[in-house]
Amino acid sequence: MNKILAGARAALLPALALTVALGAPGVSVAQAAPAVPATITMVVPFPPGGSNDVFARVLAEKLGAKLSTTVIVENRPGAGGAIGAEYVARAPKDGSVLMLSSSTLTTNAAVQTNLKYDVVRSFAPVAMLARSPMALVVGKDSPYQSMADLLAAGRKEPGKLTYGSAGLGSVNQMASEILAGGEKTSFTHVPYKGMSHALNDLAGGRVDFVIGSFASTASLLKGGKLRVLAVTSPERSQFYPALPTIGEGQPGYAVELWWGVLAPAGTPAPLVDKLNAEIRGIVNDQKMRAMFAEESAVPAELTVPQFADLVRADAAKWKQVASDRNISIQ
Repeated sequence: MNKILAGARAALLPALALTVALGAPGVSVAQAAPAVPATITMVVPFPPGGSNDVFARVLAEKLGAKLSTTVIVENRPGAGGAIGAEYVARAPKDGSVLMLSSSTLTTNAAVQTNLKYDVVRSFAPVAMLARSPMALVVGKDSPYQSMADLLAAGRKEPGKLTYGSAGLGSVNQMASEILAGGEKTSFTHVPYKGMSHALNDLAGGRVDFVIGSFASTASLLKGGKLRVLAVTSPERSQFYPALPTIGEGQPGYAVELWWGVLAPAGTPAPLVDKLNAEIRGIVNDQKMRAMFAEESAVPAELTVPQFADLVRADAAKWKQVASDRNISIQ
């Protein structure tokens, strides 16, 4: 009898061990996502009022509701976004600090030589929100009626065409230098302290063209003081289907602005995946789509690996442009 009971107990031990293991706190067959922090700080590395800030505030409200947590937006501007990015790179790796940034993150990394973080290694890309083309604009009285006119003039007399930008190392400069490189020519860069000054001088005929966001050019376009020759995206914009792409005249040209959420590198992958899933669900919300449309942007529903690939590719591309065109900020 004792032998029978002993044998039965022995047979049950593996099953009991499995039951205990599966029922034990913190143990599961598939790794569970860590608990979402009670409070999440979403850092915006730019001043209040811009597109990054506006997107962050709407996203924070909706993400907080989805996760049953509090999401606070905190602006940490300075050095073109580098101050806020450095803060996030050094933040706890538990999901309590996120950053809503933009493609400026990768252009900064290409031209600023004194950054205290690595744009690829210091962050865990979480979710991309949206992407948008820029517009190549000229003054209303410009002699250039098409991209073909502009590029022909640029090739004919290297250095004669002038373009304005928001400053040295800005995406406006980088996008313009890709254009010059593709034509094997050069344009003369006129850096300003912000896009409004560059666009006002463009409207006044003091520079030949500017590549800028649709949001920044909107008021002057509506006022008839500027004209759009082309968009920078790889395909025509759904908002402006009649406008050609620059790539139609210079094959391979493609530049897009993007916005996305990143966390400090080392944030647990299951938590990053959870945040990605929630944010991807939010970006197609009617309010979000309407907000993106004001920036001529469309929602982006990339997986974590897809967004990480985009950040890496963007960083490599801008680094090459900065090297080829000798652009740097000490």
